[in-house]
Amino acid sequence: MPAALAARVLALLPQTQCTRCGYPDCAAYAAAIARGAAAINQCAPGGAVGIERLAALTGQPVAALNPAHGREAPRTVAFIDEAWCIGCTLCLKACPTDAIMGSNKLMHTVLEAYCTGCELCLPVCPVDCIELENASGKATGWAAWSPQNADLARQRYEFHQLRSRREAEENDIRLEQKARTKLADLAQHSQHTDPEVLDKKRAVIEAALARARAKRESAQ
Repeated sequence: MPAALAARVLALLPQTQCTRCGYPDCAAYAAAIARGAAAINQCAPGGAVGIERLAALTGQPVAALNPAHGREAPRTVAFIDEAWCIGCTLCLKACPTDAIMGSNKLMHTVLEAYCTGCELCLPVCPVDCIELENASGKATGWAAWSPQNADLARQRYEFHQLRSRREAEENDIRLEQKARTKLADLAQHSQHTDPEVLDKKRAVIEAALARARAKRESAQ
């Protein structure tokens, strides 16, 4: 079954969540392989050994890493230049394993043990204060990465997803409560006094609340 195969494929991926394979995360790439929608040679962090492992599992022939998805290289770790960091928090949001610590307008730092070298923090930094450092010497692919590294990265990513969903839900609840408060006394919360304008605003808010309710019910 595709779901069972996807789980076995996922277990063979390095869990860097780098998106270089063309999919939003390792799980999505694994699912695509399982249903025959993606080739097994799109994971640069896994390198040649990773392709061989996927070939043995799926029965697909071994192929060279597709250069469109990067090249096999030493494992890297992100480093933030404290002198240039402005504390914008954009890298915190981009990091799939919550490997960056910091607060708004305060200097950020990378927790090396949790960094997968995914590079997703680089393009979002507005002052280019993030650099990559070689963390494995000449070792590349699975020679530079271990099953233990992959397990930790997967756990960190799953927690990151859970936290992100929870924060999004909490934000939706805050916005909905704010909208209901405004709707309860629209005239008090608006600069307009024209009844027709207020009716239009009321209709917009009611429609937004209806969409929020439908979204919540669909998720449940």
